[in-house]
Amino acid sequence: MKIKYPEIGICGLSCRLCPHYHTEGTSRCEGCKTESRTGAGCPFITCALKKKGLEFCWDCEEHETCEKWRKHREAGKKVDSFRSYQKLEDDIAFIQKHGVNEFEKMQKMREHLIKEMVREFNEGRSKSYYCIAATVMEINELKEALTEAHKNSDGWEIKEKSGVLHTILNEIAQQRHHYLKLRK
Repeated sequence: MKIKYPEIGICGLSCRLCPHYHTEGTSRCEGCKTESRTGAGCPFITCALKKKGLEFCWDCEEHETCEKWRKHREAGKKVDSFRSYQKLEDDIAFIQKHGVNEFEKMQKMREHLIKEMVREFNEGRSKSYYCIAATVMEINELKEALTEAHKNSDGWEIKEKSGVLHTILNEIAQQRHHYLKLRK
């Protein structure tokens, strides 16, 4: 089977917004449908990819009645794993309305913003936080925060620069009711 979108999870999560995708070295995950991940015990890889030859759950004839996918989506409304599931339902709805190509374009923009945040504002402990922000916030909000953080931290050390971006992101999140932590 030819995989067209290795960075878009079978269940609808965007691998591009995951901290493990942005890890340096051998522990880096390149996406849910890459060779290194397909050996993992993910039930969606086993069912959709291996058994049915489908790239996404929503391509399955049984997607509307699939108990496994329903439970995953319901859990995603309340809790996260090592990455945020807060927008999973919105992402699935977007894909079903606009298609995978449009979703991937949007995720590439978000990934670009994560890379900028990590490159310019990561003091070594903020990558996961920036990935959550890129998942739950609107693209224009992220761009606005980065523009303001660059302006307000020019010439500063990385720890202070990180604090500036955190403050700006937190203020926007509070105003717009975004939650920038993993839900346990």
